[in-house]
Amino acid sequence: MAIQLASKFEPYVDEKFTAESKKSLLTNNDFDWTGAHTIKVYKVTTAEMNDYDRAGTGANNSRYGQVQGLDAVTEEMTLTKDRSFTFAIDKLDTDETKQQVQAASALERQQREVVIPEIDSYVYGVMTAKAGTKPDAVELTKDNIYLEIIKGNAALDNADVPETGRVIVVTPDIYLLMKQCKDIVMETDISNELRIKGVIGMIDGANVIKVPAARLPENFGFMVAHPVATVAPTKLEDYKIHQDPPGISGSLVEGRICYDAFVLDNKAKAIYYQAATTTPTA
Repeated sequence: MAIQLASKFEPYVDEKFTAESKKSLLTNNDFDWTGAHTIKVYKVTTAEMNDYDRAGTGANNSRYGQVQGLDAVTEEMTLTKDRSFTFAIDKLDTDETKQQVQAASALERQQREVVIPEIDSYVYGVMTAKAGTKPDAVELTKDNIYLEIIKGNAALDNADVPETGRVIVVTPDIYLLMKQCKDIVMETDISNELRIKGVIGMIDGANVIKVPAARLPENFGFMVAHPVATVAPTKLEDYKIHQDPPGISGSLVEGRICYDAFVLDNKAKAIYYQAATTTPTA
């Protein structure tokens, strides 16, 4: 006669490992989308410099040169990502799993494992696609990684990008190469506030952060960026838990988030993206 062995379920949920978002270090929220779905900003041109004509013998007898007009054109930022989710949790499922399946923890898990990674991937994708400087893909190794990174920082210098606030984004594999590079001496004396946000050190005056490869484009090498370039608004973030709504004995969870990311035309040079020819290995 067969004996059915007893099973025991512990009041514990085997949660997936997830990484906190670090996009706040790379982006800004300089514009207010309240009451609007589209924002327009102006781009205004400048005038050329002339040699001052003390005798006034130039065109129209102007000592300052030919009068020029300034152009003012606009660039539009329209929110395109309006995303949502919903799921139900039966009352008996909550009761018979010793309260391990419940709406509040399930909602938090949805945000941590689904919502945040999706937004991160989208924002990083926009930044790399619209980076102002994108050299040809190279094979990154422990011998050339430092040179390639400082090339990126130099490109930002030549574009007059502010020196403070720059961020270097790397994958864990690239970070492993950096740790093996004899030329890299990473400054680790950083504030606790930056550590909490995910900064692991500084190179050439720029903060270094690690981002999981799954949230970055394929063959991502590294990116040097200043947050002034990328606007990443979240216009609406709405999460609800309905208890015993019509047709459901239990909880109905609904979530909606409206977000987007835009790289400003005149600030695109504040992003340097270096793709890798292959997945870097140590």
